Amino acid sequence: MRIQSLFAAVAMLALAGCANDPAPTEQIRLTEQALEQAKAVGATEEVPELKTADGKFERARADMISQDFKDARMKAEQAELDARLAEARVLTSKSQEQLTVLQARIKRLHKQLGEQQ
Repeated sequence: MRIQSLFAAVAMLALAGCANDPAPTEQIRLTEQALEQAKAVGATEEVPELKTADGKFERARADMISQDFKDARMKAEQAELDARLAEARVLTSKSQEQLTVLQARIKRLHKQLGEQQ
């Protein structure tokens, strides 16, 4: 009988712990910063990851309003990661463009040097 009471008490504590998810205000703030940073480096709605991040963040805000904090946290975390991916894609693309320009300049210099010899 004691073991059943112990299991019942543990189960009740576990359920109570799940029901008390705190509001993910810090995660919301981090996600907002990640979205702002992605936009600051040039990510637009044309970058699929940014569009995905915006959508997930809007759903996270809706979950905050309805006090579904667990889902809000998960969606905000996913939105933050998507925003960081969008930022990385934009920066990679810019770096690739710069590399292409530099390679063209190097070819031109090699050609000029070859003509002078």
